[in-house]
Amino acid sequence: AYDVLKDKEKRARYDQFGHAGVDPNYGGGGGGYSSYGGGFGGFDVGDIFESFFGGGFGGGAQSARRNGPRKGKDIQEYVEITFEEAAFGVDKDVTIYRMESCKSCGGSGAKKGTTPVTCSVCGGTGQIRTTQRTPFGNFSSATTCNNCGGTGQTIPHPCPDCKGTGQIKHQRRIKVSIPAGIDDGQTIPLRGEGSAGIKGGPSGDLYITVSVKKHPLFTRNGFDVSFEMPISFVSAALGDTIRVPTLDGEVEHKIAEGTQSGTVYRFRGKGIPHLRGKGRGDQYVKFVVEVPRNLSERQKELLREFDQLDSGNNKERGKFFDMLNRFKK
Repeated sequence: AYDVLKDKEKRARYDQFGHAGVDPNYGGGGGGYSSYGGGFGGFDVGDIFESFFGGGFGGGAQSARRNGPRKGKDIQEYVEITFEEAAFGVDKDVTIYRMESCKSCGGSGAKKGTTPVTCSVCGGTGQIRTTQRTPFGNFSSATTCNNCGGTGQTIPHPCPDCKGTGQIKHQRRIKVSIPAGIDDGQTIPLRGEGSAGIKGGPSGDLYITVSVKKHPLFTRNGFDVSFEMPISFVSAALGDTIRVPTLDGEVEHKIAEGTQSGTVYRFRGKGIPHLRGKGRGDQYVKFVVEVPRNLSERQKELLREFDQLDSGNNKERGKFFDMLNRFKK
């Protein structure tokens, strides 16, 4: 840009012809300056001036994109599933609303038997160019044509069904296959299931975000699951065989004699299936020993007797009191 402003010849060309006077690619073979070398290293002069002065250079490409095929809008939907459905996968029917091409006009927006016409205001470019005089010379800018909305065409006789938009909103039920192992908040993309494209452009995409209900028992951590399971004082002391719930149903588990409260047992391969690839996570069960309440006098007497008989068998309690005695000294 500074080269143009400092070079008198380039400055004169820009003052007289605007962008076309200094851009070697401007205007094709229409008698402009297509052979002018310039020395701009492949940069778009219009973009450079736009960065300095805020003009609307380079609007031709934008107009072409606006007039040509355009991708339809994407759609975002949400589906709620259970914890088990997230673990093992499920097919869900999801109701969506999307824009589809109007069958009456074939998506043109014009009444049957008529066609869109070139905009009389912008001449089909979709833009209105204006020239502004500044201390550096005259600068051109482009704005979207208000008459045609930048499409370069107007519709004198709109389609009565779509009111000239070329699209109509429809309700559809889409079957969504939710994969095993999906987690709360993850999104499934369905390509081409969004709204129809404009002027033959591709349809948009549908994005389904999953919301997983909380489970009353299991907590998920990655592909592992866990929960706390209460066991009786007697089962913990003497050992027992109990039934432990898993995502696949109950399994038998043998509690070792003398199991302490807070002991965690790992059930391999009983967690969530991996979303990509083979295998499953694990299940962790934390056993919590329930302390008896509302004991009868006979039960209390038996426990006191048990405590006296068991006094030499509590290693951890013995260590604690030894440490406490050393601390007092």
